[in-house]
Amino acid sequence: MPNRDWITTDFTWKLLSLILAVALWITIHNLRDTPEAVVPFATVSTVTFTNLPVFAVSTGADVHNAQVVPNLINVKVSGPSDIMAGLQKNEIHATVNLTGTDSARGLSLNVEVSTPPGVAVGEIAPPRVSVTISPP
Repeated sequence: MPNRDWITTDFTWKLLSLILAVALWITIHNLRDTPEAVVPFATVSTVTFTNLPVFAVSTGADVHNAQVVPNLINVKVSGPSDIMAGLQKNEIHATVNLTGTDSARGLSLNVEVSTPPGVAVGEIAPPRVSVTISPP
């Protein structure tokens, strides 16, 4: 096949592919170089909630027999001042996931903390708790 046929065969498809590739490159290049919006006067506040109860949760097992020690923890959260000003203690939830555990004695598990959107968890004290589950 001569060099000329290599270029002219399916020329329309090759031109369309080249145009799409250039358009895609320009789009990605512009997205990568666009600075993220920065709020110049946004302030971040940090609040520590003390004595938050730790709840045992499970997808299938009964968690009424679970004993969590310690059952109260402290959580430091931070976020924009406007969100933190209205944040209440009951919007922060500390849980221990017992899914797949039927019985245990002195099982050490991580505490998981869920917060409203825009609020980040800083420190959890203590980060692990001991769980004892009596067989039913």
